Amino acid sequence: MPVNLSIKNAPDDVVERLRQRAEQNHRSLQGELLAIIEAAAKDTPRKTAGDILAKVRGLGIYTAGDSTEIVRSARDAR
Repeated sequence: MPVNLSIKNAPDDVVERLRQRAEQNHRSLQGELLAIIEAAAKDTPRKTAGDILAKVRGLGIYTAGDSTEIVRSARDAR
């Protein structure tokens, strides 16, 4: 069942950018807002820390030395 949503006190500059975006996409402002909400609400799986770590490790990027020393040095420099 459809539900009506309302956004109050939207800044003028934000509304203008949304209107421009709607025009570029050949939609009404209402249609553009619905498209944005639908895209944001998609059931896309969220990446876990493990997923990101596996991707970084797959790139083969490593630090030249022990990160503990790098962190200590940065902290002591404050």
